[in-house]
Amino acid sequence: MAKVLIVYGSTTGNTASVAADIEKHLRGGGHAVTLLDAADAKADDLCRGYDCVLFGCATWGYDEVELQSDFVPLFDAFDRIQAKGCKTACFGCGDTSYPHFCGAVDAIEERLEELGAVNIVENLKIDGDPEPAAPEVSAWAQEVMAAL
Repeated sequence: MAKVLIVYGSTTGNTASVAADIEKHLRGGGHAVTLLDAADAKADDLCRGYDCVLFGCATWGYDEVELQSDFVPLFDAFDRIQAKGCKTACFGCGDTSYPHFCGAVDAIEERLEELGAVNIVENLKIDGDPEPAAPEVSAWAQEVMAAL
């Protein structure tokens, strides 16, 4: 059994819904899971005490990648989360009509790698409403569990 933290930022509720689905799958697999809204997250030592930390963030913005607003303060303080050596993976919801579809997921993953985190699976990007993507979310959660 692994101890997993899921930190998410969600504007419309789509990424929050995906985070809750991932939590359900991981708990069903016997893992201890903490679900945390990025608005409530404190950067200092965030990754300590967890076997894996999953980061989810919505993306918007036409001219540049814009992270979900509640996630920005945490992202700006990533140098304090103690990610070095921590197993991580990223997910998020976006809209393919934007030029930077799920760009926040890529930005978070890139920053985690710079900090020495160990990415364990390919990121998960959901277009729009996550309900039709439930099988994709389930398969991704299974990949995460296999990598723990």
